[in-house]
Amino acid sequence: MTMPVLLHAAFGLLRQLEPLIVLEQLGSSLFDTALLMVVKDRCSNVTEPGKSREESQQKAFTDFYMTYNLIIRLVPILPALLLARLSDRGWRKAPVVVSLCGYLLSRVALLLVVLFRLPLEVMFGAAVLFGLSGGFGAFWPGVMTLVSLRSTAKDRSKVMMRVELLYGAAGLVGSLVSGHLFLLYSSSLGNGTILLSVGTVVNLLSLLHSIFLLQVKQVRSDEPEGNSHLLSSSSDSSSVVEPPPKINKVNVVLLFVAAFLYDFAVGGAVEILGAFVLKAPLSWTATQVGYGNAAGCGIFLTSFLGVIVFRRCVSDVTLILIGMVSFASGIYFMSFVMTTVMFYLARSLNLFALIPMPTIRSLLSQQVPASLCGTALTCLQLILKFAGLAYIPAFTKIYQRTLEWFPGFIFILASIFTVLGMIPISIIGCRLARRRQYERIEED
Repeated sequence: MTMPVLLHAAFGLLRQLEPLIVLEQLGSSLFDTALLMVVKDRCSNVTEPGKSREESQQKAFTDFYMTYNLIIRLVPILPALLLARLSDRGWRKAPVVVSLCGYLLSRVALLLVVLFRLPLEVMFGAAVLFGLSGGFGAFWPGVMTLVSLRSTAKDRSKVMMRVELLYGAAGLVGSLVSGHLFLLYSSSLGNGTILLSVGTVVNLLSLLHSIFLLQVKQVRSDEPEGNSHLLSSSSDSSSVVEPPPKINKVNVVLLFVAAFLYDFAVGGAVEILGAFVLKAPLSWTATQVGYGNAAGCGIFLTSFLGVIVFRRCVSDVTLILIGMVSFASGIYFMSFVMTTVMFYLARSLNLFALIPMPTIRSLLSQQVPASLCGTALTCLQLILKFAGLAYIPAFTKIYQRTLEWFPGFIFILASIFTVLGMIPISIIGCRLARRRQYERIEED
């Protein structure tokens, strides 16, 4: 009896969303390190007249990533919207399955580039294929939609943050081993082949899981549809604010603005961070790059713990502000990093930097009917895509122009935009405080 029960439980676990998230992020973390190191190797011999060798390499490196990242943010816009419509019409797995096909194709493309010494520009074509499948702009809203369907409005924020935690833990493990796997090679294949082969197999497994094992289920909530507060303290159930009969469009717009500004700051800084650690005085190796990426993934864990601790005593508005302050302080300190130890000290200040975005996603999902949840989350993701279309060229060109006199200037700029993102969140807090005050007056 025991063995059949265990097998049934194991099969039930495999049909959940969590194994898919782990497999996808493991494969993505391996791919990210591999791509960065392959680009670095291909740019190592680049020289331009009138510029130092390191400056020429940095320009070539950042130019490649600028073009590559613009493609994977611009191309998925329409496919992601179409996949979201399919999801809202009942095809809930469509955004996940189709986007994972694009993930797999891009991994195979980089493997071919390494094996057959193909031009690096082949990855631009791979990025187009990745985008046509919907990319991350379809995959993550698809995942969040499935999470929303399997949780009640009351528990949704906690469940979404748990998914973010699992995503970060998988990335942490993948990043820690990625640098070591990159250095494993045979005389005929070269660096990165084993790493990319493992990553491709993992992404293939995630695709097969989404097609054959992933189960879509919906949990019925005891609350009427839409009967959930926007921003309130979880520590006091009596302080829950009843929503207006219609969607509060002002709060939704403010959430979009805050998400845009925060993603602009975070995305712009992370966009440059990879090039920053490869240049002197840090000059990281593949192993160090993997450890650095692991430090970034570790923020998922600390942010999850921060939510658990802070949610007992502060409102969601304060929770978001804590996360924004955490990122602003850490990225400002990054401007003056000269050693690897200083880098990790700066990252330690970013302990709660990932709290804002999942909280904003959770709040947004509570403001729309379940039938439009996929579209709403995809619209938010597309807004973040447009933020990427702005910060990628802006941060890249500013970094290239400040490389000689102050390469860390770009991180100061990111901290400024983070502070600007705190303004709309603060406005929401003030509006909700007034609303609570009016409700108390009416009750008296």
